Amino acid sequence: MKSISKLKKELDKWFSLFIRLRFATKEGLCQCVTCGKVGHYKKMQNGHFQSRRHHATRWNEKNCAVQCIGCNCFQQGQQYRFSIYLDGRYGEGTAKDLEYLAKQITKISRSDYEEKITYYKDVVKKLKKEKGIE
Repeated sequence: MKSISKLKKELDKWFSLFIRLRFATKEGLCQCVTCGKVGHYKKMQNGHFQSRRHHATRWNEKNCAVQCIGCNCFQQGQQYRFSIYLDGRYGEGTAKDLEYLAKQITKISRSDYEEKITYYKDVVKKLKKEKGIE
């Protein structure tokens, strides 16, 4: 039986692939939401508006978007620009809602992890097939 930390790591992997693939072109290219840099989805990252340490938003699809390594790692996620992107994409107040949600205490069970892993693994396979990319 996998430990919770191994399940969390596996979910992170599949969720990150999903985030990057959902905006990828048929050539596998996607664009950083904070600086506009274009790169192959395998070289881009899953950026979190609210830090990954907050389990309530760690795997929230609205909290995450494609970012280049420069913005995500070296510029602490460009949170201000990220908030503008979120409000533009999902509606005014989305960033504020995610800030509030991130502070909520969330307990994630073993079965929650397993269900999410199965779900995102399936979605990633479908996206790759639809777009014809590896």
